[in-house]
Amino acid sequence: MAINFNKAEFVLSSVKAETFIRDGKPQVTFAGRSNVGKSSVINRLLGRKNFARVGATPGKTSQINYFSIDGKIYFTDLPGYGYAKVSKEERDRWGRLMERYFAEEGLITLGVLIVDARHKPTADDVTMCDWFKGTGCPVIVVANKLDKLKKSQVEPALDLIREGYRVALVTDCIDSRDPLNKERTILRLAQEGVVITTYESVLYELLGSAKAPEFKAISAIVK
Repeated sequence: MAINFNKAEFVLSSVKAETFIRDGKPQVTFAGRSNVGKSSVINRLLGRKNFARVGATPGKTSQINYFSIDGKIYFTDLPGYGYAKVSKEERDRWGRLMERYFAEEGLITLGVLIVDARHKPTADDVTMCDWFKGTGCPVIVVANKLDKLKKSQVEPALDLIREGYRVALVTDCIDSRDPLNKERTILRLAQEGVVITTYESVLYELLGSAKAPEFKAISAIVK
């Protein structure tokens, strides 16, 4: 399924389950902490500067935003989480909205969890990852802000290895304003035991076969 990512349009913002889109088209769902750069990642994937709104104020997005891509799939942008200055009422409303969204079967085709490469995943990041896994959909974790990573900040990934986790870096899902810094960081991580891989290899491992219809469908979306 060829997809023209330059043909994108905003569809609607949803603040209640009654307005979730349920037309059967694949949905790539983006999640991440407030101010982690979800809008910037979506804009880059679409080759647009300000398509998905980029705000200077964390916690500003409080609804689920749907974007139609070439009329074939949706990019679904979930509200950011973890912003301390949001009121308890707003946090509770966000929690109820997310519970309804993740509880409904068939909405999410692919989950994309965006984290800050400079820090260890927060408790909220882990919870969101668990919610994605609970739907049974494949999940890709994108480490954003790699261009701001200092040498000392490679340590969080290395700590995970020391704790027995298998850490992988998906090279074709990251970018940096400084290509040389990107290559140095990848080399350092590889030397320390981080698995350097591609999204196709990740999908193959998740699905067990490159011939599976799900592999072809998700691969087309990621490309």
